[in-house]
Amino acid sequence: MNIHQPQTRPGVQTTLNYKILVVDDDPDIVELLEYNLLKEGYEVQQAENGQKAIEKALSFRPDVVLMDVMMPVMDGIAACRQLREMPDFRHTHIIFLTARAEEFSEVAAFDAGADDFITKPIKPRALLSRLAAFARRDAQQEEQDKVIEIGDLRIDRTSFAVYKGEEKITLPKKEFELLAFLAATPNKVFTREELLNNIWGSDVYVIARTVDVHIRKVREKIGEENIRTIKGVGYKFNTD
Repeated sequence: MNIHQPQTRPGVQTTLNYKILVVDDDPDIVELLEYNLLKEGYEVQQAENGQKAIEKALSFRPDVVLMDVMMPVMDGIAACRQLREMPDFRHTHIIFLTARAEEFSEVAAFDAGADDFITKPIKPRALLSRLAAFARRDAQQEEQDKVIEIGDLRIDRTSFAVYKGEEKITLPKKEFELLAFLAATPNKVFTREELLNNIWGSDVYVIARTVDVHIRKVREKIGEENIRTIKGVGYKFNTD
């Protein structure tokens, strides 16, 4: 089995759509970082403490969080832990910015789920270099994520094509999206409600039976063995 499994956080092509959340209670540092990041083409938002950072992250969906450790209301360590507990932010890059160079601060930061640790005073050029490396790595990962291969089934999300062995199978858009969504996380069970929200959207009114109909049509085209019904729960892409 060869699976290129997509990340839960948004993909990145260039710095032009790379989102960075700057979290610090020092307005001078925020201004310095924001100036340099905007100049490089990043999309930037800011928060003054950990609590505000979590609120902002939920709406902004940053690719990177640059976060101070010592802040009022909620410090960076606590905010990082809370973000890491949310599925949408488990793969978000979190970089701590702090003037505290003691070893315990660095250990606490990484224990909370940090990806990197930068001490103040911040050198903008060095920081931008690290961010560029994150962006390149994410772009490479996104390119891989466009294709899912499980057994003899190949799902190409760029061309909306499905191949079973050498046979090309044509699926309507919603059937393709449903198959790709299930296959991206094999053996994970999704309820009908979760599938409806992710494929059709929470603002579109469709009944749960719609999922059953589309699953049946997908099975008719790719085979019964790939998608398993979990009675009373929902469906999963099966690799057993």
